[in-house]
Amino acid sequence: MALERHHNGWIILLTFIAGLLLTIIPIPIWAMSWRPEWIIMILTYWCLALPQRVGVVTGWSLGILQDVLSDTLLGQHALTLSLIAYVSVISHTRVRTFPLWQQSVGMGLLVVGNQILHVWIHGMLGHPPTSWTFLYPALTSVVLWPWIFIILRDLRRTYHVC
Repeated sequence: MALERHHNGWIILLTFIAGLLLTIIPIPIWAMSWRPEWIIMILTYWCLALPQRVGVVTGWSLGILQDVLSDTLLGQHALTLSLIAYVSVISHTRVRTFPLWQQSVGMGLLVVGNQILHVWIHGMLGHPPTSWTFLYPALTSVVLWPWIFIILRDLRRTYHVC
């Protein structure tokens, strides 16, 4: 019975691993400030699709992993991803009814909130931002959200993840 409830959970794990890899993969210097927030988009999708399986604890765990992989202050990503997971889970019934373009706007707001929290943490550590380029990931995440949503939804439906 327990196996029925957690059918094909390895797909969820695989998408999180892919997101972590996309987050740490080396890219050219000019593209660094435009890197989309892969983990936020994948976490948000699974929180919206399966809020009973993916939530705040998953966000915190992914955040700790991202902190270790990106060599940042331990807990920085854990805090922001936990907050994003919380907001996604409590609003999943409303957000799922929105068209994709409205969900993209919401994704942009989540990423902007994430980036502002990161800038605030870096500012407290004595590294204030020098420009507004910290908002560029929000733009790329807004553009990519419909594609990420469709790909993950098709994976979920194909493998009957529930």
